[in-house]
Amino acid sequence: MVHSLMLILASQSSSNAAGIYIAIGAGALFLLWFLFYLIPVGLWFTALLSGVRVSLLQLIFMRWRKVPPKVIVGAMINATKAGLSVKRDDLEAHYLAGGNVKRVIDALISADKANIPLSFQMATAIDLAGRNVLEAVQMSVNPKVIDTPPVTAVAKDGIQLVAKARVTVRANIRQLVGGAGEETILARVGEGVVSSIGSADSHKKVLENPDSISKLVLSKGLDAGTAYEILSIDIADVDIGRNIGAVLQMDQAEADKNIAQAKAEERRAMAVAHEQEMKAKAQEARAKVILAEAEIPIAMSEAFRTGNLGIMDYYKMKNIMADTEMRDALSRGKESKSGNKSNEKKN
Repeated sequence: MVHSLMLILASQSSSNAAGIYIAIGAGALFLLWFLFYLIPVGLWFTALLSGVRVSLLQLIFMRWRKVPPKVIVGAMINATKAGLSVKRDDLEAHYLAGGNVKRVIDALISADKANIPLSFQMATAIDLAGRNVLEAVQMSVNPKVIDTPPVTAVAKDGIQLVAKARVTVRANIRQLVGGAGEETILARVGEGVVSSIGSADSHKKVLENPDSISKLVLSKGLDAGTAYEILSIDIADVDIGRNIGAVLQMDQAEADKNIAQAKAEERRAMAVAHEQEMKAKAQEARAKVILAEAEIPIAMSEAFRTGNLGIMDYYKMKNIMADTEMRDALSRGKESKSGNKSNEKKN
């Protein structure tokens, strides 16, 4: 009984000791990992072999400043191997400002190999401005070709032309900060092509000498204030469009016809209105005559009552009226006979 209890206690004490040893070992491994993380000895040794002077204390301070030592030390090693001198503080400041340290160093190395003047301050300014400084350096060495969209213009003879141009540009590093981009270049080239075609007397001249467009456009200095330098402008294609002059003349003729029709309609309406007005006046005069004639019997009866008109006078007046009507009828009959005779002669 006692022996079995001693065995149980001994097994429990051995298991507790094993657990303690495991915990101590895990703690030691974690502490060792933390020390190597906090003190990147391997990175320090790599920098030392590469000729970069950086102390372990500075690497620890980078960790505390939340700056990755691998990025800074890697950039310093690349610059040193390329023969460039950069300061650690400048690289850290650029990283903390939100810049791309590796891209700036690669750009500086490429510019130095291509004999392009580019300082660290200018490279960091371009990078912080949101432009790809490495791509700009590469474009300075290897120019870029930009294809413009079809540009439509009309020559003086009214023929529409559709031109496509290819613009070869090179990055202007000095104007990358604050300079206009590709959209401005395309807009200016399109404007120049329209102006050049529009000043041509005939579309045939443009088709015969398309290089005259590029020469005129290139002479205007379209790259002023932009981040690029225009090397050449080549007209890739020129197509003939519609006859805009003829279309405009047809539209003008149609407009003139509509205006003439509107004026004729206006004159017709005025004539109709004048005719209706004359008819109204004639009807009004006829009404006045009828009213006056209606007053004659009244006046005659009054004359009979007052003795101003006698019976014989009345008969004389009636005879005169009958004689006048007879003469009117005879004159109308003669006129109708003479008209019939003239018609017979004509026939």
